[in-house]
Amino acid sequence: MRVTKFTHSCLRLEGDGVLVVDPGGFSERSALAGADAVLITHEHFDHLDVDALSDALGQRPEMQIFAHPDVLPKLSAFPEVVTAVQAGREFRAAGFEVQAHGGEHAVIYPEIPRIANLGYLIADDDTNVYHPGDSFVVPEGADVETLFVPLNAPWCKLAESIDFARAVRPRRAYALHDALLTDAGARVYDGHLERFSGTEYARVAPGTTIG
Repeated sequence: MRVTKFTHSCLRLEGDGVLVVDPGGFSERSALAGADAVLITHEHFDHLDVDALSDALGQRPEMQIFAHPDVLPKLSAFPEVVTAVQAGREFRAAGFEVQAHGGEHAVIYPEIPRIANLGYLIADDDTNVYHPGDSFVVPEGADVETLFVPLNAPWCKLAESIDFARAVRPRRAYALHDALLTDAGARVYDGHLERFSGTEYARVAPGTTIG
């Protein structure tokens, strides 16, 4: 499995096929080139760019999209390639085994209604990756090899990111959801995660491929 981190919260996984997670408004459209399937964690614009999906489908009409049922109205332009998935479901996408976890977006503020959010544990025969979307849901019973940790958001604080990494206990962790941070701020966050997350941690530049 080859994992490439794109800007903010988008990942591209390559193995027997190409799987993309959360191609949003901050991420590069090149992440979708040749994709066999796409996983959407939730409907926010920084995780779901409908125009980018439409363009990708124009190049690759057989591309499949998986999302929570609540997200399907956003994808109504191409229902023939969309599959609804709920928390607890296991399925195959682009040759990978996928488990959906969670169900709800993290709390932004009590007066803001919570929306659906799925975390995805993605595996091949050798390893796995966990993308939590906008949540700190721990994938119960999973031995996570590579965790992507949300670093900064209106719903997130640094202590929660550290506690999340400690709860999941992966072999290694990388930063996710980091486009809103300045370089100086990101270095501060990185230093705390390096010291306190309990695992090997790094923040990588967009376009970096992790073996």
